[in-house]
Amino acid sequence: MNFFKKLFTKEKKESLDKGLKKSNESFFNKISKVIVGKSKVDDEVLDNLEEVLISSDVGVKTTLKIIDNIESRVAKDKYINSEELDVILKEEIIDIICDSDENDVMSISDHKPHVILVVGVNGVGKTTSIGKMANYYKSLGLKVMIGAADTFRAAAIDQLEIWANRVGVELVKQEMGSDPASVSYDTLESAINKEIDVVLIDTAGRLHNKTNLMNELGKIKRVLQKKNINSPQEILLVIDGSTGQNAFEQAKQFANVTEITSLAVTKLDGTAKGGVVIGISDQFNIPIKFIGVGEGIDDLQTFDKREFVDSFFKKS
Repeated sequence: MNFFKKLFTKEKKESLDKGLKKSNESFFNKISKVIVGKSKVDDEVLDNLEEVLISSDVGVKTTLKIIDNIESRVAKDKYINSEELDVILKEEIIDIICDSDENDVMSISDHKPHVILVVGVNGVGKTTSIGKMANYYKSLGLKVMIGAADTFRAAAIDQLEIWANRVGVELVKQEMGSDPASVSYDTLESAINKEIDVVLIDTAGRLHNKTNLMNELGKIKRVLQKKNINSPQEILLVIDGSTGQNAFEQAKQFANVTEITSLAVTKLDGTAKGGVVIGISDQFNIPIKFIGVGEGIDDLQTFDKREFVDSFFKKS
């Protein structure tokens, strides 16, 4: 069931441009120095471009892929000037961002409710993102419920309650220290009874003991499947884009523990590290579903790679 025709309104585009402003300015200052005084793309330009991409948190492996592709195009076309490099680089970055079926990523299951298990280490903006996702789905006319299964932090439960009240959706919670799987089961049972469309379940953000985390997530999935064999339909990982290369490590650690079906990259507005979106999408081959480009309730946006790259390259 596809509710997600991603129409980029003028306001949304302006918010994206503003949120990526630091990344954009940093990137363009570096690019300008690479091509200044150059009439064509030569080995020196490509070597310098490689440094720019790596220093912009695109990541080494993804950068080398992009440079190899540009080298091939330069060799094929024989002569490419520095103005054309901007267009080619943009095209190559768009192509390298994970291009899994957008309809699959942005659709919800016909088998209601559509359950999204949200994972991520503490401090990445996971709880806030759940509140904003609830607002997003509700704005589409869907009935939304939140499950507070991060029971190891009272602050997480309290924060979710504030968001649920703010957005106007129901929250299912238990006492701090309760079994997360029990909260998840209660949430799904309530959602089925109330014919909820989308369920967002918060989970504990601890990675210091991967075995315990893996066991906990496995138990949550098993109890959910007792109520609905199709649940959870998604496991969404929230990562903090402002941490640059550390975000790669977050993604790697969670991908080793459980299957991740989609990503939300937060805090891109406060940093010049927007290039991390490009590298993570490429290296983990996991579609990015949402990006956070501000603190407002509507500043968690659905990800559109063409609009993202356009804002990343936007000339002032």
